Amino acid sequence: MVANRSFSPDFKREAASLVLDQRYSIRQACEAMDVGPTALRRWVNQLQSERGGAILAGSKAITPEQQYIQELEAKIRRIEREKEILKKATALLMSDSLNQSN
Repeated sequence: MVANRSFSPDFKREAASLVLDQRYSIRQACEAMDVGPTALRRWVNQLQSERGGAILAGSKAITPEQQYIQELEAKIRRIEREKEILKKATALLMSDSLNQSN
């Protein structure tokens, strides 16, 4: 039984680049990088998509530009959550203030 290996975004980008930029076949790139063809094909498709400006849903970006976009999107989601918490807290405090003055 083969254990699942974990690969860094840099490794994935480098492996996919062999196929896309250096004209290796999938088989040649798999041998050079010691990875399976299914994973390599997925990385090639992902790199092509990211170079076109799209991030595949549910995947961690492998290009620096798309990684940065994902980081910014995560920050935006966090800030939006914090903003909602502050709105609710403000409403609660206003409610308490009104109740105390009555």
